[in-house]
Amino acid sequence: MDLQLAGKVALVTGASAGIGRTIARMLAAEGCRLVLLARRRPLLETLAAELPAESEPLILAEDLTDPAAAARIRDAVLGRFGRCDILVNNAGGSRGQPPGELGPEAVWQEAMELNFHAARRLTHALVPAMQTQGFGRIVNVTGPDEPLGMDPANAPNGATHIWAKALSRELGRAGITVNSIPPGRIRSEQIDTRVMPTEASRRAWAEKEVPAGYIGQPEDLAVLVVWLASPLARYITGQVIHVDGGARRSSS
Repeated sequence: MDLQLAGKVALVTGASAGIGRTIARMLAAEGCRLVLLARRRPLLETLAAELPAESEPLILAEDLTDPAAAARIRDAVLGRFGRCDILVNNAGGSRGQPPGELGPEAVWQEAMELNFHAARRLTHALVPAMQTQGFGRIVNVTGPDEPLGMDPANAPNGATHIWAKALSRELGRAGITVNSIPPGRIRSEQIDTRVMPTEASRRAWAEKEVPAGYIGQPEDLAVLVVWLASPLARYITGQVIHVDGGARRSSS
C-alpha cells in the first residue's frame, strides 16, 4: 500500500533512541524528509547516518523544556524545508514514585513541563504553517492516564489527551488531524534500564498483565504512527489509541 508520504516533512521529537528512533526510520522508509530532535546529538548523528540520503535529515539538539525552544525549532524546520507536514511529539518519560510517597513539588512540575507543555508549545508553534498549507498530522506518543500507582506523568498524559481532542476540533477543517497514542510496556531505553531491567521481570509482567503475552517492540507502535501520519488517515482525528497488547483494563 502506498501511504502517500513521499516528500512529506516529518519532525520526530525524542528521536535519539527507542520508539522515536524507530518511528524516524519507518517514516524515512516511506519517503519522508526528516527532522530529528532530541538532546543527545551524537545519537541523532548516528541515526542520520543510517537513513537514506533522500530523507535529508536535519538534526536539532534541543531541550524541549526550554520555553524558547519551540520558536527556534519552528524557524529551523521552516528555514530548511519551507513546511512541516508531520509532527510526532514523542519526548517524555515516566516519573514513578516509591510506594507510599507523593513526590516532591519539583518532580510534579518537571513532569508537567516535559510531558505536556513542551509538546503543546511546539505544536502551537507549527500549527500556523500547517494551516497555511492545508495539511498536517500531529501524533502525540503519550502514556497511560489509567494510574497503576503514583506517577506524576499520569496527570500530563491526561492533560495531553484533553488538549489534543480540543485541538482536533479546532483544526479539522484545515486538513489537520490530531491523535494520541499511549504505549503500554514497549521495549525502550526507559523500560529496559529503569522499569524492567531484567528479562525475568519483563517476562513476569507480560505473563500476568498482557493478554498478547509479550512486551511490545518499538515497531509495534511505530506502524500506527506512520499510518496516522499518512494522507490516507484523514478521517481519524481526536482519538486516543492504546498500543499495549490488551493490557489496559478499561474499555474506554
